[in-house]
Amino acid sequence: MSHTPRKRFGQNFLHDHNIIYHIISSIQAQADQHWVEIGPGQGALTVPLLDEGVRLDVVELDRDLVSLLKKKFSDHPRLQIHSADALRFDFSTLVTNGEKLRVIGNLPYNISTPLMFHLLENAAIIEDMHFMLQKEVVDRICAEPGSKKYGRLSVMMQYYCATEMLFEVPPESFEPAPQVTSAIVKLVPFLQPPVQVDDIAKLNKVVTGAFSQRRKTLRNSLKTLIDEQSIIDLGIDPTARAETLTLSEFASLSRLIE
Repeated sequence: MSHTPRKRFGQNFLHDHNIIYHIISSIQAQADQHWVEIGPGQGALTVPLLDEGVRLDVVELDRDLVSLLKKKFSDHPRLQIHSADALRFDFSTLVTNGEKLRVIGNLPYNISTPLMFHLLENAAIIEDMHFMLQKEVVDRICAEPGSKKYGRLSVMMQYYCATEMLFEVPPESFEPAPQVTSAIVKLVPFLQPPVQVDDIAKLNKVVTGAFSQRRKTLRNSLKTLIDEQSIIDLGIDPTARAETLTLSEFASLSRLIE
């Protein structure tokens, strides 16, 4: 069985057996754990995951691939195939007996960020997540204050999760080969957020405002949200730029918004 990759779905199928082995070794899947795979494609990771003895739900948008997977696995007792859009899928419906889900996926670049935030709406039911993403996105997720790659995505993901880049994946590991290098990122949702935030929408608002024009100082980028004296009263330099602030400082600023 074969399937022609579709550009509109952002399909790049992993075929490098060394990379597949490296992924499976890194994630340490164990028998009877409940895993969710997003975008299984033709089953490159699905097969070795099932070989580890896990219970597995896969979510696939492409109906032709759903048919291919159903034929390939023909009612495997530990596999459930969901023909659905992961961006709209209710992952909480997969949980039984108070367990937590472990999530994995080779995510299309065009939906990777909204999909991660969609999953984090259910962070309480997720043990960890391992994603194949564009390396540039992984660098941004894991960036620290002071880095040119540190931005809104860094701050918001690090509010929800401990982040770690595991390893890079070259373009030739896929068919068709993408134009960019990929990387595997591990995300572990916090049981308790690392900083106090009264309203996550306010944190998002202040972070978005601060990074909307990176070259502007906080005094200018946040002037419609927070007055300069209030920034000074927090012990934050109003002439600083957004990329120098820590998550804790952004959290303090968010608590000033009415």
